[in-house]
Order: sequence, then structure tokens, then C-alpha cells
Amino acid sequence: MEYQTVIVEEKNAVGYLTFNRPQQLNSFNETMHKEVSSVLKAWSKDSNIRAVVISAEGRGFCAGQDLNDRVVDPNADAPDLGLSIEKYYNPLIKLITEMPKPVICAVNGVAAGAGANIALACDLVVAAKSASFIQAFCRLGLVPDSGGTWFLPRLVGRAQAMGLAMLGDKIPAEQAVQLGMIWQVVEDDALKAESQKLAEHLAKQPTYGLSLIKKAIHAAAHNNLDDQLILERDLQRLAGRSSDYREGVQAFMQKRTPEYKGC
Repeated sequence: MEYQTVIVEEKNAVGYLTFNRPQQLNSFNETMHKEVSSVLKAWSKDSNIRAVVISAEGRGFCAGQDLNDRVVDPNADAPDLGLSIEKYYNPLIKLITEMPKPVICAVNGVAAGAGANIALACDLVVAAKSASFIQAFCRLGLVPDSGGTWFLPRLVGRAQAMGLAMLGDKIPAEQAVQLGMIWQVVEDDALKAESQKLAEHLAKQPTYGLSLIKKAIHAAAHNNLDDQLILERDLQRLAGRSSDYREGVQAFMQKRTPEYKGC
């Protein structure tokens, strides 16, 4: 299938989704929303894809919404931005967070607005040293969307989240690591290789178990301890019945490398 706004590659059980609107700093228009969602939906159901990498072409990761695709006429009624959030951004964030396999985000250059929060929705974020993150919404009188008001307080705490959201400062990648926003910073020329290495490692792991880890950690944000202990019990029951668990134990006993299937 040919795409207008993304590059899609499948290799060694990893799906690589690359934003490809570099002249617009990979900002989202309607076509890009549809293409990104279509690819992620397909991979979520494809047992041959066991890890996903989201990256971008050009000098920036994603500048959020393409404002040229959302004309605001000062002489007309105010636009209903909630419709755009409901139709495109919210489903996209759910596709990433509910993907039953690891999702890695490789951030080059700036990730601003929804672009920053799409990155934060991923399971592991690897950023180039030159990358940066900006909660740019406040500069336009808007509220952080795409999960920004949910992810930020849980990643960096209420005080830091409030500052990031209200001031809209540019946060360099190394500071983002220190704040706990992202997983890792690498040299610019190592970003592609490091993200590929990480994805291929995860693709060889018991990815069904990883999907349950992902589910448990997301649930912990709103569960109390009693509820979380019950969830851990239930998820561990599922994990213990998996083929990957049996393979892991047998490989350990036989002192060999396990061959996981993701089920």
C-alpha cells in the first residue's frame, strides 16, 4: 500500500512507522491521522509484528496539529476543537497505549504540542541529544491534549507538570530524562540504530507478558493498592497460562536461549 504522509517498514518482527511530512515538521493533517491509525490498527492484530517503532523524517519529530489544516476564520463561529480531539487524537493515543506489544518512540528534533504527548504515550522514548519537548498549547490559549494532562503529572509530578503546561518552555532531551519524562538519550547519529536495537530485543522477548505489564502499569494510575493487587493476581494468572511462560521455564532449566512466540 502506498502512503502519502508516512513510511512503513516491517523487519525482524518489528514494525517501523515513520512520520513523513518533513516540510511541515511532521504536523498532523487529516490524511496523516488516517494513515497512522490504519497502520497501528493493523499491527495491533498482526502476530508477526511483535514491537513497534514510531519515528520521523527531517529535522523535527512532530509539531502537533497542522494549523493550515484547521483554518480559524475570525469572522465565523469559533471552531469546535473538541471534535478534532474526539475524532483523531484521542483514538490515536488509545491505539498506542492499548497496543498489545511494546511501542518505542525515537524522537529527533522538536516534539511539540500533540507531538510531544504522542511521544509520551509510547512505552519507551529514546531521544536524540538535539531533541526537545514543548507543551506549546498554552501559547495559543489551549489545554494540553493527546493525554498531556494525564501523562505529565504521572511522569514528572504535579509541580513540574504545571510548570511545563503553563509556561510552555522547551525541555531539552537530557533534561527530559532527568525529569523522568523519557527513557534514554543518545547521540544524534545513533538514534536509529539504538531504537532498532531496542525494538529487536523486545521483539524476541515474551511479548504477551510485556502486554500485561503495560496494562498493569497503566491501571496503577487510577487503582488503589487493593485493586492493583487484585489486578496483578489476575494478570499473573493469565501470564502463567501462556506458552511463553512455559518456554521461559523450560529454557531456564535446560540452560538455553528461550524462543518466545508472544502467546
